Amino acid sequence: MTLRSRYSAWNLLAAASKGDTNWAPVWREDEPKLRYDVIVIGGGGHGLATAYYLAKNHGVTNVAVLEAGWIGGGNTGRNTTIVRSNYLYPESARLYDFSLRQYEHLAQALNFNIMFSQRGIVTLAHSRHDLDAQARWANAMLCNGIDAELLDARQVQELEPRLNFGAGARFPILGGFIQRRGGSARHDAVAWGYARGASALGVDIVQSCSVTGFLKQGNAVVGVATNRGEIRADKVAMAVAGHSSVLAGMAGFQLPVTSYALQAMVSEPVKPVLNTVTLSPSLGAYWSQSDKGEVVIGGALDHFPSYAQRGSFDVMQHVLAATVEMFPSFSRLRMLRQWAGIVDVVQDSSPIIGATPVPGLFINCGWGTGGFKAIPVGGWTLAHVLATGHNHELAEPFQLQRFHTGRLIDEAAAAGIAH
Repeated sequence: MTLRSRYSAWNLLAAASKGDTNWAPVWREDEPKLRYDVIVIGGGGHGLATAYYLAKNHGVTNVAVLEAGWIGGGNTGRNTTIVRSNYLYPESARLYDFSLRQYEHLAQALNFNIMFSQRGIVTLAHSRHDLDAQARWANAMLCNGIDAELLDARQVQELEPRLNFGAGARFPILGGFIQRRGGSARHDAVAWGYARGASALGVDIVQSCSVTGFLKQGNAVVGVATNRGEIRADKVAMAVAGHSSVLAGMAGFQLPVTSYALQAMVSEPVKPVLNTVTLSPSLGAYWSQSDKGEVVIGGALDHFPSYAQRGSFDVMQHVLAATVEMFPSFSRLRMLRQWAGIVDVVQDSSPIIGATPVPGLFINCGWGTGGFKAIPVGGWTLAHVLATGHNHELAEPFQLQRFHTGRLIDEAAAAGIAH
C-alpha cells in the first residue's frame, strides 16, 4: 500500500473542508440505470461488502447499491468499531472468525488503510460465577479453534493498570479472559474501502435513493420503486440493519426482528490510557480508545423498540456510572459526543442471511449490536447466495427456516453475548 493510497481518504476530506475541488472522488457517484442483475438496498458496510464480493468473487458487476442517505451514514458510522470472534457455539464461531480473518487482510485486499488494530479484547470476571462461566466460554472457543486465554487478576492488572483494583471496589476484578486477535478498525474507512473497491469493479453506487416499494411479477420481486424512479433487477438484496422489518413489510412478509437504539459516546481526546478493548458483562459496559485518543464507551440496548438515533438518558447514566466504577481516573474526562444506532435484534440473537419467503428477494439482517465486526462475512455469504443460488456453508445455519424447525443459535442464552 502506498502512502498516497493509505491517506487518500483523509486528504480528500481535508481538501473538501478547504474548498479544494481538484481532488479525485474515492468512488463514482452514479445515476441509476433502468435494470441491473442485482440491486443491493443499503449503502452501509454489509451492502457495500455484498456488492464488492459479487464483483470480486463472482464476476457479477451489473450491480447497484442504493442508499437512502449517504455511504456509511447509518449503523456503519454509528458503532464502537469492535472486531472479535469470541463466541460459544460452533456455528457462530465459524461465522465470526471467518470475518475476523478477512479483517486481518482487508487493508491489503482493498488497498485502503482501515486502521485495524488487534489490541485484544479482555472480558472481566467479578465473581466466582463469572470465572466458571468464562472458563467454559474460553474452553469452547479453544475447541472451535479460536484463540482464548484465561487471566488471573494480576494478569488483568498488567494489561489494564487503570482498572479499579482497590480493596473497596464494588465490583472486584477476580480475573477474566482475552482474545488477543480481537480489536478494532476505523468504521468509515471500512465503508470507504469497500465503496471504492466495488466502484472500481464496475458497481454503481447511488446515494440519496430511497426505496419506497417493491415491483412484483406475481409473487416474485422484480425490482424496486424509489424516489428516483423504478429500477428493475433479477434479484434484490436488503442489508438495512434496523430498518429490515420495515422493508420486509413493504415486500409482504414479517421478520422476527425488533429494532432498538444502541448508544455509545466518546470522551475528549487524551494520550494513550487503554491498551485493550475491555468489557464488563456484569456492568453492561465496555471501553476502548480510538486512534485520535478518544475513550470510546458503549453499553446495553435501550430496552424499548425505537427508531430514534439518540438513545435514552437512563442508559447513558448507567454506562457512565459503570465507567467511573471501573476506571476511577476517567471521572475527570469530559464527554465529547454521544449517538445511537438502530439495531435489528432477532429472537435468538443470531443473524439471518439468505432467501426470504418472497421469490427474488434476499436479506442480510439480525446482527444486533455487533454488525460491524461481521461486515466481511455478511457481504461474502450474501454475495455467494445471490451469485450461485445456493447458501454458503457458513450461512446455512442462519436461514429464516430455523424459526420453523426450532434449531436456534442463541448466543445470548449460551455465552451471554446478545450480538
